[in-house]
Amino acid sequence: MSRMLLCTLLTGALLVPGAQAAPRVGSHDGFTRVVFDLPASAKSSVKVQGQSITVQLNVSLKAEQGPLNASGVTAYAVAGKTVTVTLARGHTQAKASVLPASGSQNARLVIDVPTSAAASKVPATPNSQGTRTPVAVARPASTAPAPAAKPAVRPRVVLDAGHGGKDPGAQSPWTSEEEVTLDIALRTRAELVKHGVDVVMVRESDRHLSVNKSQDLEARSRLAKNGTVSAFVSIHVNAAGPGAQGIETFYFGQPMAGRNRSLAVQENGGGTVGEALTRQASTSAQNMLGDILAQAKIAFSRDLAHKVQSRLIAATGAVNRGVQTDAFYVISNPTTPAILVEVGFGSSPVEGPKLAQAAYRERISQALARAILDFLNTK
Repeated sequence: MSRMLLCTLLTGALLVPGAQAAPRVGSHDGFTRVVFDLPASAKSSVKVQGQSITVQLNVSLKAEQGPLNASGVTAYAVAGKTVTVTLARGHTQAKASVLPASGSQNARLVIDVPTSAAASKVPATPNSQGTRTPVAVARPASTAPAPAAKPAVRPRVVLDAGHGGKDPGAQSPWTSEEEVTLDIALRTRAELVKHGVDVVMVRESDRHLSVNKSQDLEARSRLAKNGTVSAFVSIHVNAAGPGAQGIETFYFGQPMAGRNRSLAVQENGGGTVGEALTRQASTSAQNMLGDILAQAKIAFSRDLAHKVQSRLIAATGAVNRGVQTDAFYVISNPTTPAILVEVGFGSSPVEGPKLAQAAYRERISQALARAILDFLNTK
């Protein structure tokens, strides 16, 4: 790869979310959906030729390319106004449309690749003018026998209820972090399962994965590598002085300028263990600046973090502490979109009593689930 292309890819991966070119990929019942965020509303023309679908836009995206690990697709490439998705062997149809920006969602290009015969008959997604214009291009019938339909792959999400077992997390007169995070994770799982999402729970009871904190965090992070995982979400409760309030969501990276490092140290185990793991994670964050695939993962993580933060603030009315980066060990996995969300301050005389209420935790869980579904492009 040329040095110029490498610089182009790295620079593009660090731009704002609305301009990123790397797609989100979701496996659904009968089709795989590939979604590219667009910098503005756009028009498109589509053709299927050979073993690929090519979309010509009237806006330019960053130059980028990479593999796609989902049924029906194998790779993507973006070059200026041209987006190409390579279809897997035996897949000969695809549908594409451009959706305008709506609410907190960017304008986006949606490409659906049928993975079953029934799905290939579904009309295209509404285009930017609101009409339903099918853009599927059927290939000539082959004399070879049709390949057997593959079973639908459900999107998979890992939910990590922070702390547990020997490490109860932050304690206050109103809440215990390990109890609040587990309840929210279980409620979030229940909602995601209703929408066909496969959910892996890091823990379903008051337990740890290892008495050694570094091994415990490594085991949690490692769950994001088992099979094809679409997202990893670690849930925590914050603690500080009585005046501190609000919700904040993190994706992995160096801490923002001027930020106190105590939160990362605390969530990484506290004390000398937390200090050591935070230094290790910070080194990883620095090294990832030179890794194109890691930067693509960070771009997805940032997108997920913004969706989660927006939904949680809208549902709770809590103080918006924003989306930030920090060196949390549990979300340092370089292959899966991963975030850590602090759902409020258990130490706050305002938020602590709220977090102790089942109804408030249900509101958090519903908002968290909806944000994940938005990220997966699942209704």
